[in-house]
Amino acid sequence: MDLARALEERLLRYVRVDTQSDETAQQVPSTPGQLELLTMLRNELIDLGVGDVQLNQQGFVIATLPATTPRPAPRIAFFAHVDTAPAFSGTGVKPLVHRAYDGAPIRLPDDPEQVLSPERFPYLAQKIGDDIITASGTTLLGADDKAGVAIIMTLVEYLLRHPEIPHGELRICFTPDEEIGTGINHLDVAALRADFGYTLDGAELGELVYETFSADKAVISITGVSTHPGDAFGKMVNALHLAAKIIDTLPQHTRTPETTRGREGFVHAYHLEGSAAQAEIRLILRDFELDGLAQHGAMLQAICDAVQATEPRARITCTITPQYRNMRYWLEQDMRPVELAVRAMRAVGIEPVFKPIRGGTDGSKLTERGLPTPNLFTGMQNIHGPLEWISVQDMVKATQVCVELVRLAATDNA
Repeated sequence: MDLARALEERLLRYVRVDTQSDETAQQVPSTPGQLELLTMLRNELIDLGVGDVQLNQQGFVIATLPATTPRPAPRIAFFAHVDTAPAFSGTGVKPLVHRAYDGAPIRLPDDPEQVLSPERFPYLAQKIGDDIITASGTTLLGADDKAGVAIIMTLVEYLLRHPEIPHGELRICFTPDEEIGTGINHLDVAALRADFGYTLDGAELGELVYETFSADKAVISITGVSTHPGDAFGKMVNALHLAAKIIDTLPQHTRTPETTRGREGFVHAYHLEGSAAQAEIRLILRDFELDGLAQHGAMLQAICDAVQATEPRARITCTITPQYRNMRYWLEQDMRPVELAVRAMRAVGIEPVFKPIRGGTDGSKLTERGLPTPNLFTGMQNIHGPLEWISVQDMVKATQVCVELVRLAATDNA
C-alpha cells in the first residue's frame, strides 16, 4: 500500500468540504458541512470493510476494528476532529500539491501577497524534497485536523490490509466542533470502553504533547441607555464606547497572544459586536497553570467593575465559563500512553519532541473525563490561516508511528 498516495488523496478530498464550526449555533454539529464530511467518513469506513460503524445523533463517527491477537491488549482509541476554525474562511478550499519542494518561496496563486518562505518559516526549510500541500491563498487549508482524519483513515485501511500485524481492539472516533470547544462534551466516553487514546492533532514531526493550556471563555455583555442622538444630552449611554474602554483597559503589551510565548498565558479579545444600546465582547483566557488562569479572570472582572463604576446607568456583566484543562494534571499520574508513543516513534526512527502546546485538543477534555489521551503529530503548520501547509511525508511518518504503536501495545509482555 502506497501510504503517501493514500494520505494525499484523502486529504485533498476532505479539505474541499467546508466544515467551519460556528460557536453561535445551537445544533450539534454546529454546521451542515461537518455532517456532510462525517457522513462521507462513515461510508468510507463501511466501504473499507469495517463492520461496526455508526454516525450517532451527536455527530460522532465511531467504529471498531476487532483485535487480531488473542493475547490481552489495551483497547486504544484514535481521535481526529472534522471541523475547521471559524477564524478564517474554509469555503471553496483549493488544495495545491507542490511536488518535491525545492526550497524556494511558495507564492500562493489566488493571493500573491501570501508567500511561504523557509526564511520566515524555518520548519519548511527542513522539508526540501517533500511534497507540500497548501491552499491557494484565500482560505485556510484545513489540515487542522483533516490531516489527522486522513492519517487515522489510512491507518484503518493499512491494518485491514495487513491482518498479520497484531493489535488489540481499536476504537476510531471522528469528532465535531473541536475548534469551538463544545463537540467532545457530547461524547459518551464510557461507551467507548477504551483504556487510553490519542488525538492526531499535532504539528511538526515527532511532536508528542501531554501538556496543554487550561482554558476559559469570557463573555462581556454591556447594556447602555438608548435614545435619539438628537436629544441625547445627559441621557444616552453608548454601549460601544464602554466596550472600547474595556478593550483599551486590557493590557496591550502583555497578556495578549501577540505579546506572549512559551509558558506565558494570555487574554484574547476575539469578537466585538453591537450597537449604542447593546454590545458584546467575547474573549478567551489561556494559561498552563490554574492559578494563572484565575488571575486572568480576576483581572477581567476588575476591569469590568471599574468601567461599570464610571457609568452606573449602564449594566455590565462578565460571565466566565470553563472550557478545558491542562491534560498534564492527569497524565503525569500515569504516563504509560506517553511512554508507549515514545517507544513507537523511536522504533520508526523519530526522536520525540516534548512541547507544551499553546492551545488545546479534544484530548484535554477526554483526559479530564477519565480517558488519558495525549496528542500525536500530523505535520500541520501555520494553522487557522491562509499560509497553512503540511508535508505528505510527515503524514506518512505519523501513520507509521500509529501502526507501530498498536503493534507494541499488543506485543508487550507477550
